[in-house]
Amino acid sequence: MVPVVMVSSTTGAAGDSGAQGRQLLDQLRVADPLPIRGYSHRRFLPEWAPHRGACDTRETVLARDGRGVRRDSRCRVVKGSWYSPYDGKWLKSEKEIDVDHVVPLSYAWRSGASKWSQARRRAFANDLTRPELVVVSHSVNIAKGGQGPQSWRPPRRAYWCRYATKWITVKHHYRLFVTRKEKVALLNMLRTC
Repeated sequence: MVPVVMVSSTTGAAGDSGAQGRQLLDQLRVADPLPIRGYSHRRFLPEWAPHRGACDTRETVLARDGRGVRRDSRCRVVKGSWYSPYDGKWLKSEKEIDVDHVVPLSYAWRSGASKWSQARRRAFANDLTRPELVVVSHSVNIAKGGQGPQSWRPPRRAYWCRYATKWITVKHHYRLFVTRKEKVALLNMLRTC
């Protein structure tokens, strides 16, 4: 059985995550990216999946990652504060935040998810077990878009180790491949661990 790197969704170090991250990264296949042709956000996420009662995955992540979160009877967030680890901002309004897919859906598509079933893509987009979903500021999520670590890194360098480790953990679990430039960028980020 391959070790899974466990990281929390906020700040702090993740034990020996650099060494574990490099070990998992070495197990990933290196290949050229697949075409984006055929990709649609809806092929992964026509909507957030129900999780518990009236709550969906997004609402569950907002409650998990927030402080003092209050929800209404339909599980919608009405109050709370959230820390965006990518840029180090504290956010007090649900309108200022996004739930980011660490490995963007379009990037996963080009890394092998294009060959998956609709059910597997939906499970990936709603995964609460792996470190794939994190609350971040809307502005930093827009800046990231569907880019990989060779093109975009969190502005907060102190988060690079954790970000790279999360990225690798998700790709390893789902058996998605990495490109050569992606692997180099991840190794550079792991040097900050």
